Amino acid sequence: MVGKTNLKVMVLDTDFYARQAINSYLAWDRRTRVVHLADSMESVMTYVRTTPPVQWPDVVLLDALAAETPDELADLIKHLEGTIPNVMTLVLDRRCRPETARAVARADANGYLIRDELRIRIAWAIVWAQKHDFVVTAGVKDLLKDEFEGRLFRAAIVPERREYPALTERIRQALQLCVVEGMSAELAADEMGISPHTVRSYVKEGYRILEAFDDTVYPADMSAQERAFMRFTALVQEEEVPNPRLDRP
Repeated sequence: MVGKTNLKVMVLDTDFYARQAINSYLAWDRRTRVVHLADSMESVMTYVRTTPPVQWPDVVLLDALAAETPDELADLIKHLEGTIPNVMTLVLDRRCRPETARAVARADANGYLIRDELRIRIAWAIVWAQKHDFVVTAGVKDLLKDEFEGRLFRAAIVPERREYPALTERIRQALQLCVVEGMSAELAADEMGISPHTVRSYVKEGYRILEAFDDTVYPADMSAQERAFMRFTALVQEEEVPNPRLDRP
């Protein structure tokens, strides 16, 4: 069953639109709750100074471009983790840069993730990362395949999205627009070049397919749209693994 993990998340990103998009995706998943959107370390420090510790984040999503060099990014990670006790830091980058990845790993962050690879899996990835010491997206692991030691070598790869072969491309598009992006049937119809009635039919069929192929138990008070979002963005199933972070002395 998907329970109430209730991870408090802070987003430190230099791009306004990226912050809002991440906030939107995380808001759909009850296991994550955004407590602050920051555009600088100064904003983070102000939040920490003026907010009770009980509201401090469990996770910081950190834009790799918040610092100019890999070394400065490593210093920023250390500053964050020294300021907010037991915080998990996941770095988001636009493309994989080997020196940045190595700096992130050395700084004891918890992940180095490429935005375009992660996309709408972000809430699932945050929850999944709790079970691992260091996580990366598949492209990072592939580019750094010659790393034979250290945390990059041992890094766990964030799973791909769960596949639902019965979903046609048009049904997927309708679910993306109406469920993930929150468009009305009328706006989605304009985007897809079909009638609102057809969009609603696609979405209804999408709900049926998602439920038929996913037996995960969700809280009873979840709306059909919430359940569809969770299923549509879910990661492929994997065996449970120990959480090295929780096992540390």
